[in-house]
Amino acid sequence: MSTSFLGSPCLVKNGKNIQTIFPCNNNKPMNFTIKSCINLSRTKNPNPNKPQIDDHVYNYAKYCTPKFEKDLNITKNGGVFEDIEKRGVLDLWLEMQKEAIFDIEQEPLLENYYKDSILIQDCIESALSYHLSMKLGNSSLTSEGLYEVFMGVFIEDQELVFDVVDDLRAVKERDPACISYVHCFLNFKGFLACQAHRIAHRLWCKGRKILALVIQNRVCEVFAVDIHPGAKIGCGLLLDHATGVVVGETAVIGNNVSILHNVTLGGTGKMCGDRHPKIGDGVLIGAGTCVLGNVRIEDGAKVGAGSVVLMEVPARTTAVGNPARLIGGKENPIKLDKIPSLTMDHTSHMSDWSDYVI
Repeated sequence: MSTSFLGSPCLVKNGKNIQTIFPCNNNKPMNFTIKSCINLSRTKNPNPNKPQIDDHVYNYAKYCTPKFEKDLNITKNGGVFEDIEKRGVLDLWLEMQKEAIFDIEQEPLLENYYKDSILIQDCIESALSYHLSMKLGNSSLTSEGLYEVFMGVFIEDQELVFDVVDDLRAVKERDPACISYVHCFLNFKGFLACQAHRIAHRLWCKGRKILALVIQNRVCEVFAVDIHPGAKIGCGLLLDHATGVVVGETAVIGNNVSILHNVTLGGTGKMCGDRHPKIGDGVLIGAGTCVLGNVRIEDGAKVGAGSVVLMEVPARTTAVGNPARLIGGKENPIKLDKIPSLTMDHTSHMSDWSDYVI
């Protein structure tokens, strides 16, 4: 699989070409780029108003919708490249590469793994597409084919990379077990399952439902996470441990939500249509929780581990138990003064309702 996606190894910044060099063990430099499959160099392009596409990556076009060519017709100044710089995508990608080099120095056995997954990749989109395709591919669903599909989605939806970066930051900031960005990127199945879902969801929305469902099935088999491609997920999601997470087709998850393992956002079995939970921003859902039906967990709420939620949970309140009940009572529930998904505090409510003593 080739790692040279551009006719020029430049990064686009304020109309100037910037080259980033990293040393290799063989003393040969490697060039890294921030956006795959688009050549904005004007030196050999007979039509300066239209980006030049490398012959190697032309196959990506057949996996995209007809608006592919239109989406690629962007300029050097502004657009997605300006957003990439402002939102720190490049900085995080370069940090991941530095972490990978450091890890190789500590554990030489990992050299080929880190090089293939990170160091020879041109950008974070390429690295993620490669890594997911290697994880999800099998003898009949080839890694090469999946890689081209995934890259096609990233090219078509250039905003998708920002969700990837937000999820990476969420894991690094909230999970004390995460020692580096590259550690999360390569090894955290909750993060990887979420990114595979984001790709599958884009395919689902484009009408490519069969392929989206196949990807869902492979994610379920490989990561033990079952998220229907129709479900809508906001940015900054943490799936901590992630094993056994189930999310139904019409579920909606807001921004900066933290969900532990064995959580089900499911239906009641009695309804069709819009039948799954709606999770607000900043919500924390503890391990083993079931939220069933088209109910809403409002912004900043917390649901204790092992709870079964069948009714709405108001904003900034805590619900625990089976069936779940509000701490402080329904009429005057105790309000949280911090965002629970960011604090990751699962037990502070214990003293407010439990007389359990060891």
